[in-house]
Amino acid sequence: MSQVILAARNRAVTGSGEARRIRRTGRIPAVMYGRSGQALTIDLDAKEFSNGIKNISASTIVTVEVDGKSYDTFVKDTQRNIRDGNILHVDFYEVESGVALRAKVSIHIHGNPVGVREGGILEFPLHEVEVECLPKDLPERIDVDIAELKVNQSIHVRDLALGEGIRIISGIDQVVALVKFAKAEAAAAAEEASEAEAK
Repeated sequence: MSQVILAARNRAVTGSGEARRIRRTGRIPAVMYGRSGQALTIDLDAKEFSNGIKNISASTIVTVEVDGKSYDTFVKDTQRNIRDGNILHVDFYEVESGVALRAKVSIHIHGNPVGVREGGILEFPLHEVEVECLPKDLPERIDVDIAELKVNQSIHVRDLALGEGIRIISGIDQVVALVKFAKAEAAAAAEEASEAEAK
């Protein structure tokens, strides 16, 4: 995915009245929080922001340019109007180059498991993991191929293929995906096994 770059302006005046005035001009008031706790009040073009964030994830680094200076950030929160869905306010969180950060990265599964074709049911209980790494190494998402997953097999967090320099914070024994028989089929299989043993 191409890098998302947003142009912003410093916002010297704050308050709800000023925020309404900014929105009427087609812009969105925003705040960018630095790692040391300082905050920079800015505003962005509403259309550019909406188009820019269409396909980003919670772990996508977005570059915000303010007065010739670039900041690498995460979009931490967006407030929307409940009536029309328009964005009212955005919170960014700055990430510092060369300093490790923690972030949640979404998991995307793909493939048609062998076990499902044999009558099993796919379960996908874990949709994201927390990792620690440098900003440059942060993946936008983790792709997991489940095509070879058979009945009664599972993929755990420890099985995820991550790049060098990425450390998993989430519990490594958590199940990402598994294929199992439906309850009725599992009971029938157990009964068949018992009968086979009795013979």
